Amino acid sequence: MDIEGKVALIAGGTSGLGFAVAERLLAAGADVLVMGRDAERGHKALVELGEGASFAVGDITDPDDVAAAVAMAERRGGPHIVVNCAGATGAGRVVGSKGPLPLAEFQRLVQVNLIGTFDLVRTSAAAMLRRARGADDGEGEPEERGVIVCTSSIAAYDGQQGQAAYAASKAGVVGMTLPLARDLAGHAVRVVTVAPGLFDTPMFAGLPDRVRGALVGGTPFPRRLGRPEEFAALVRHIVENPMINGEVVRLDGASRLATT
Repeated sequence: MDIEGKVALIAGGTSGLGFAVAERLLAAGADVLVMGRDAERGHKALVELGEGASFAVGDITDPDDVAAAVAMAERRGGPHIVVNCAGATGAGRVVGSKGPLPLAEFQRLVQVNLIGTFDLVRTSAAAMLRRARGADDGEGEPEERGVIVCTSSIAAYDGQQGQAAYAASKAGVVGMTLPLARDLAGHAVRVVTVAPGLFDTPMFAGLPDRVRGALVGGTPFPRRLGRPEEFAALVRHIVENPMINGEVVRLDGASRLATT
C-alpha cells in the first residue's frame, strides 16, 4: 500500500513503539491519528509529531472508545492503516509466596493484549469494508482496502517464569493472525503481527544499567535493546509490501528468552 495520503490509526501511539510508528508513517505522508488513555500525554505527542497528526483519547479495553477512534478515522476517509501498539505487562508465578496468581491479573492481561487487539481489528476492518472497492492493480487483484498490524511478543513463544498470563495473552494474538488474514483476504485487507523482543521503550527506561545488561545478554546480534525506530521501519515495510499477509514476524536480534 502506498502510504502517501492514507489515514493511519495507531493505538498506543503516544509513546514507545506506537509513537515511533506515528513518526514514521507521518514522514511517509500519512494522516496520522494516535489513540491513548492519557490526554496530557496525547497532547504532548501531538506537539512533538507536528502537522498532520491528531489525537483520540481512549482505552483499548473500552469498546466505545475503540469505536469512537475508528469513527474519527472514518470521517477522514480511513482508516487505511491500523497499528495496535497498546498493551500491558505483568509478572507473577502461577503459585507464588502469597498463593495462586490472582485470576483478575490473568484476566487483565488477556483483556488488554488479546481482547483489546481483537476489538480494534474487528471494528477497524468493518470500517475498511464500508469503503467501496478500488480499481484493480492491473493484474486482476483489487486495490488494497487496508492493512492491520498487531503487536505480540517473543514471550508468546518462550515466555519466562512468571510470564504465564502475559505469554498467553500475546500467544493469542499470534494464534489469531492467520485466521484473521484469511477472514479478510476476500475484502482486500491484510493482517500481520510483529513479535518484538526487548525494546528500549518507557517500560525499560527506569531499569538500572545492570538489569538492562542482563536482559540483553542473551541477544546474539545486535547485543542491545531494540530501538523503536527499528520497529517502526518494519511496520512501514509491512504496509508497503502487499505479499506480507497472515504472518508473524519476530523482531528480536535472534534472542530467545531464558527460563528466568
